[in-house]
Amino acid sequence: MVDLNKIIDFFNSSSIPQNILNRGQLVLNEFLKPLKILLEQKSVPKKPWSDEQIEFFILILSQMDTDKDSEAARVGEREARISSKIHLKTSAGFCHGVGRSGFLTAPQPKAPGGSMMYEITNYLARNFFKNFGLPNIKDAIVMPLCTGMSLSLCLSALKPDWNDESLINKRVVLVPQIDHKSILKSLDLIGIKPKVVEGRIFGDAVRVPIEDIKSKLDEDCFAIISITSFFPPREHDDLKEISKFAKEKNLVHVIINAYGVQSPEWMKLIRSAIDAGRVDAVIQSTDKNFLTPVGGAVIASPSKEIVEKISKAYAGRASATPVVNFLISMLSLGIEGYQQLLEEQQENRNLLENKLKEVANEIGERVLDIFNPVAVAMSLETIEKNQLLALGGALYNLRVTGPRVFDPDDEEFGTCCKAYSTPYIIMNAAIGASSTDILSAVEKFKKAYQQVTQK
Repeated sequence: MVDLNKIIDFFNSSSIPQNILNRGQLVLNEFLKPLKILLEQKSVPKKPWSDEQIEFFILILSQMDTDKDSEAARVGEREARISSKIHLKTSAGFCHGVGRSGFLTAPQPKAPGGSMMYEITNYLARNFFKNFGLPNIKDAIVMPLCTGMSLSLCLSALKPDWNDESLINKRVVLVPQIDHKSILKSLDLIGIKPKVVEGRIFGDAVRVPIEDIKSKLDEDCFAIISITSFFPPREHDDLKEISKFAKEKNLVHVIINAYGVQSPEWMKLIRSAIDAGRVDAVIQSTDKNFLTPVGGAVIASPSKEIVEKISKAYAGRASATPVVNFLISMLSLGIEGYQQLLEEQQENRNLLENKLKEVANEIGERVLDIFNPVAVAMSLETIEKNQLLALGGALYNLRVTGPRVFDPDDEEFGTCCKAYSTPYIIMNAAIGASSTDILSAVEKFKKAYQQVTQK
């Protein structure tokens, strides 16, 4: 076995001068040092790793899985056999995936390296949340599922025992109105009925008062969902009061924090909710918060037992790819890198609001008064109805991605309430966006506005 920290010992009788060997060993040790610290401390590195360090670390772990064993006699029905070496690249070498059938975090005999990788990644997820706003969580798990599917898994794990006749009708979840089809589909998938509590208009903002939520409770309800991040005009829920209500009425409480990790304000609300009452799980997307490809989520909880329940509710074995993607982000960013991204996001959010206010003043519109640390909404009341649809198309043709042009008269679903009267456009200054993105998008909006209104 080669000890890389002592590799020059193999060159004792070499013609290479000792001082040169020592210098080489020094450089190699510096390269390996972050790997040693990670394995010892199992925490997000303070400083970012290089791509070479990340690739080396992942390669070491993936080489421990049994599909890399040239002497293995593989006679199972699932042996990580692949048709192309490209599969190795897309899976980062973890072709066996993670977990066992029916237990997501269970060690996998055919995947020692994959099991180690998953365990380390979950340690990093927990450590990350303790560093960025949720010191009161006890555990976290990286899911190979999107946010909506992760919600299905959470509620499936925490639902009442429907085999008990006295609990068979407890299939209802209170949902403060969230006009997003993924949420509704996630409930329908596991046979749960939503009881939607309608949003109400407060100035420009849409909120769901806690009194309205309480009034909807009946004996068939077993859980409640709340949200932080959503599209304007919907604002975040009163998480603290909902958590108190959930504790008082013994309701499962799941917070959808889809892209809220990037906001210290939203994270503070979650932290207070955990301290004030009952929060079972907090779900957030990996791509929206951690700059990964789409397909993963992180579930955090103030209870280790709940995380284990959720892990045991998973059906089948899981792909390692979304997990590895999260690990790569943690190592490539580090604490300092993510903190810098948060600071840039806040600066860009202010920039976006200021630039849209300038445009609004020019065209007789206004920036809507809605609390959202990521998105900004501007009214479109001076534009004709047929021009609203054209505006969205013009922006698309100008290669602006992500804005939402909304006409409540045309489609109510999305406003999270009834009779929202103001047409609007939403732009986001989300984590990872640059000031160049913001400035370019606003300038192209002005151009698109001129195109559709001067016809």
